[in-house]
Order: sequence, then C-alpha cells, then structure tokens
Amino acid sequence: MHLHRRKFNTFVMSAGCLVIAPAQAIGLADLSSGDASKGLKLALEKGSEMAVQLLGAQDGFWGNEQVRIGLPEVVNKGAKLLKTLGLGKQLDALNLQMNRAAEAAVPLSKQLLTQSIQSMSVQDAKGILQGGENAVTQFFASKTRAPLSIAFLPSVRQSLENLGVVDQFNAVALKVSGRGLMDKDKANLESHVTAKTLDGLYFMIGEEEKKIRQNPAQAGSALLSKVFGALR
Repeated sequence: MHLHRRKFNTFVMSAGCLVIAPAQAIGLADLSSGDASKGLKLALEKGSEMAVQLLGAQDGFWGNEQVRIGLPEVVNKGAKLLKTLGLGKQLDALNLQMNRAAEAAVPLSKQLLTQSIQSMSVQDAKGILQGGENAVTQFFASKTRAPLSIAFLPSVRQSLENLGVVDQFNAVALKVSGRGLMDKDKANLESHVTAKTLDGLYFMIGEEEKKIRQNPAQAGSALLSKVFGALR
C-alpha cells in the first residue's frame, strides 16, 4: 500500500513538473501584446531612472568619456589656433561648464522622460523587442527626440545661464569672430548642449536595456523577467 502511494505521489510530482515547465519556458509567441508593451515601457522607465541618477550627479557627464560633451564643432575646429591666442584656459573652462550645465539639467528631465514613456504609442512591441540589444531605446529616441528637445531646452538654457556658460561662450565668440574662425550667430550653444545631453540620456538608457537583456532574472521585476526572458 505504501509502495503504491509512493509511486502515485511520484507520478503526481512528475505530472506537476510537466505542467509547470511550459509556463516557465514561455516564448515570445506566448507573450501577450499587452505584456510586451508594458515590459517595453517598464524597461525604459528603469533605464531612464538609472540614466538620470548617473548623469545628474557631479561628473556624470564630465567624468564619463562615453557621454562627455565636447565644444561645438565650429569652436573645436579652431581650438588649436585659439589656444595659441591665449584662450586655452577659457576654452577648458567653457567645456567644463557645458558639462556641468548638462548635469544640472538632467534631473529636471525625469518627469518629461516618464511622461513621454507613459504616453508613447507602441503598436509592435514584440517586433521592437526582437530588434537588437538596444532596439527599445532606439525606438524611444525616434519617438521622443524632437519633442524632448523642445521641452528640455528651457532647463538647459537655465543651467547654462546660472553657471555663466553663455557669457563665457560669448566672450570667446567675440574674440574670434573677427578673425574669421567662427560666426557666433550660427553657433547655438543651447541647442548643442541640449542635443548632446539627450544623446547621453539615450546612451545610458540603452546601456541599462543591454543589462536587462543579458540577465532578465536580475532585472528586479517579474514582468521584465517574463518579457525579456521570452527572448532568450
């Protein structure tokens, strides 16, 4: 009797395993469009939070070569000559303060990023998820860069003005424009810093997406584990 019961229990456990296994080994085809879309947005929210945390700190931009903001191209082209004219220290100070302005502006973007993610329409979440290691971030950038640039500009402008970057830039522009090196009317510092700040944000969000894809189980979310685990 005990032997039969033991065999029966073993069969029940085995049968249970057969039922559980397919649920754990869910594939992309088994994933609902709703879960795929929610997972995509949650990954962006997680990436955005991490990006703001990292970039909005001291040396978030300046201390990271991958996102550090350089001088506008029109200034950079004549940088060597400008340094021979004794403007080296001014250029270095300008470059540093541009990055400081980005670091100060980034925390102000958190709400904008969250709103953009939540309101974003995703029609083919499964297709986007399969697009590559940072396909979700690329999709987000394609949908939000233009509106975020407009919305982000006032924050960058305020940070640049508070740190005296505009005055520094104008001083350099005034000294070199007469030498034919630079047309200060065409050198829009605010737009340059805004664009590079967004570049940095998207880059860091993409880095977080890569981490989630590489190890979904460690993403800290059952939904992320389910959605990105289905791609493996």
